[in-house]
Amino acid sequence: MDDGVTRMDSIVSASHFREAARRRLPRFLFDYAEGGAFDEQTLDANVADLRAIQLRQRVLRDVAELDLGTHLFGRTHPLPVMLGPIGIGGMFRRRGETLAARAAHRRGLAFTLSTVSICSLREVRALAADGPLWFQLYVIRDRAFMRDLIEGARAAGAEALVFTVDMPTPGIRYRDVRSGMSGRYGPMRRVLQAMGRPGWAWDVGLHGRPHRLGNLEPVLGNASGLDDYIGWMAANFDPSIQWRDLGWIRELWDGPLIIKGILDVEDAREAAALGADGIVVSNHGGRQLDGVSSTARALPAIAEAVGDRLTVLADSGVRSGLDIVRMLALGARGVFLGRAWLYALAAGGEAGVARLLDLLEREMRVAMTLTGVSKVSAIDRSILTDLPDER
Repeated sequence: MDDGVTRMDSIVSASHFREAARRRLPRFLFDYAEGGAFDEQTLDANVADLRAIQLRQRVLRDVAELDLGTHLFGRTHPLPVMLGPIGIGGMFRRRGETLAARAAHRRGLAFTLSTVSICSLREVRALAADGPLWFQLYVIRDRAFMRDLIEGARAAGAEALVFTVDMPTPGIRYRDVRSGMSGRYGPMRRVLQAMGRPGWAWDVGLHGRPHRLGNLEPVLGNASGLDDYIGWMAANFDPSIQWRDLGWIRELWDGPLIIKGILDVEDAREAAALGADGIVVSNHGGRQLDGVSSTARALPAIAEAVGDRLTVLADSGVRSGLDIVRMLALGARGVFLGRAWLYALAAGGEAGVARLLDLLEREMRVAMTLTGVSKVSAIDRSILTDLPDER
């Protein structure tokens, strides 16, 4: 049986973390990270469409000095990269969100904590190195609790609020049912799977407790465990919310407000009209509605429509430093990482996430050198041979 030990010097590309994570994690967790909605067509398209974008190689352009920094929401980030919000990240490594936050903060990068994280805002701020902490908020039926979460984010020193709008109800994820992440017999199946992964069972199963949704524990108490994690989301997320309902969030939060889950130009314009400071062009990593556009196809038109009114960020499908450069060329100012950092966390904890960031920076440097751009702000469509169509 696998003991879950991964040597970081054996990882030479971001994609290697995925296989290391698969060997270490119980099936229900790996499938939760890996899977998407329905038949996973959009999940596959996110990766394939981005990878198919061809870069334009240029030579003799004086790229001896490269500047990978970018200025976002009042802070200069050394890379145009943020760690995006991921639910139950603390199940992938012991108190995993604090480990990922430390790795990000040591590089001066933003870490975004999910509403449905294992570690609470307070724990992450207390145990992670001081650095840019963002908080992701879902639309919850209990508005008073949402206010409490916003106040908690402010008290923890969160610099930005990332409001996710593409999850009024959880998507249908067949893998979660088959693997035991959800369903009637899920808890029993998860225990049996954990027995086959002793490294994970020791690190997280036994010593990573409490296995509760830390930000929800003040309201849910003992009911904030994982026995019906997917069911809780379906019962408590609010599909009735409209754009006009978001004004009170803008009034409560006076820092940068970023709307995550935009895939349509008209929705991007609504976000700008609301007074949002930024948007994340995203289809939730292909985990919500299957058959919608990949981020790579949707991004150029959205960036052209609202890029002069707010900061356009993007996620979904990013697996390498080349992909980050492609997203920037398509119009994003910065890129959220999702599965990439989760696999790195599962494989190597804090050291894994740090290694991932090193590899991505190295790949970005090569891509920028060979496309003839010396700074991130100069990356635009001119370094592409063509644009993806908008089917």
